[in-house]
Amino acid sequence: MFWLFILDVVTALFLKGSLLAVFLSLLLGGFFSRIFEVLYFWFVVHPYDVGDLCVINDVQMRVSKMYMSTTVFLRYDNHEITYPNSVLATMPIANYRRSPDMGEVIDFYIHSSTSYKMKAEMRERITSCVENMTEYWHTGPKIIERDVADLNRLKMSLCVLHRMNFQDMDERLKRRSLLVNEMIKIFEVLKIGSMLPMENNVGNLPAFDLKRFPSGWKVQAN
Repeated sequence: MFWLFILDVVTALFLKGSLLAVFLSLLLGGFFSRIFEVLYFWFVVHPYDVGDLCVINDVQMRVSKMYMSTTVFLRYDNHEITYPNSVLATMPIANYRRSPDMGEVIDFYIHSSTSYKMKAEMRERITSCVENMTEYWHTGPKIIERDVADLNRLKMSLCVLHRMNFQDMDERLKRRSLLVNEMIKIFEVLKIGSMLPMENNVGNLPAFDLKRFPSGWKVQAN
């Protein structure tokens, strides 16, 4: 009987110890797993530094502060957003500072009746304009015809490559604005314009006459 009692005690202690060990392994295993993910994110992946302009969830944000467990970002309107690093480790992050020279697309419209000769002259002048601004743009811009809008407007796009990435967003917008202004000057010189969508001019319709009937109707005289 004494040995059976000892065996029951040992069995109970063993079961309790096993349950405790399983519980601690699950608890500590998850904790150490998160620690490993954060360390891997910081020292191996390391996708950004303070001051970098990033895109997360399609939102442009600048890295403001970096901590071991969280990262603080500033949105374009200076709204502060804090992300846990364990969450960031599972998300795609675009970093402008670490990107190579980036491309720019400028859409514009011309009238669909613009002659082929005039379009060729426009292409030549815009290409020459871009290639004369070598401090801002790479050579070899592309001008493509993309679509027709409102039956009378031809949508076109100028595709150019910056000599910078978009880390300095103010400088990017400044260069883009300068190029757009040069394009407008070319359109004015060549007298190339874009018409607004066609409108129905109801003012020129004939006046409504209650005594007027369709030609196929027979009307009795009073």
